[in-house]
Amino acid sequence: MKLVWCPETAAKAYIDTVELCGVCNDSGIAELVSSMAAGWNASFIVEAWSHGGGTATSIGLTVACRHTNGRHVCIVPDERSRLEYVKALEVAGMSPEVIVGEPEELMSGLNGIDFLVVDSQQNLFSRVLKLAKLSNKGAVMVCKNTNSRSASSFSWRNVVYDGSHWLIRSIFLPVGEGLDIAHVGSCAGNSSSREGKRRWIKHV
Repeated sequence: MKLVWCPETAAKAYIDTVELCGVCNDSGIAELVSSMAAGWNASFIVEAWSHGGGTATSIGLTVACRHTNGRHVCIVPDERSRLEYVKALEVAGMSPEVIVGEPEELMSGLNGIDFLVVDSQQNLFSRVLKLAKLSNKGAVMVCKNTNSRSASSFSWRNVVYDGSHWLIRSIFLPVGEGLDIAHVGSCAGNSSSREGKRRWIKHV
């Protein structure tokens, strides 16, 4: 099995997110991430969020789930963050699924993730990516705010190669404060295909 791209679903999620987040400063990220999650038909979306972060991306992810009939879980570190997050999404008419605790500890209980969003300004964000239990279909992993100093030495190769998954391609997009995106395949796939695609790592 592998992720399969559906442009029609991506377009629908994009338009719906534009309508909800068009006035937000970081709406460009929300629309892009929403269309990617919906286009890849993500069935289990996980994001890590903390107090003070924007929620436009979260709205976009929830929109994507509506189009894929998927599950969207947000990990927050404390009760203060949970209350802030829930209140912001309720204003948008959404009832998010939120779990409280340290992301790197909670990842062990979240299996089959096929779309993951983290913020590079959060502590240990690279460890959260590394501990994620990804779907056997592969996954898309998104790192926000990668223009920040904490992300300057970040490398997908240090995160992805764990024996069960491999990096198909990655790309940096100058959207918002920077998006670093990786498409990850499952090692259950064709090995010759893996060898042929490893060179498609692009930063612009």
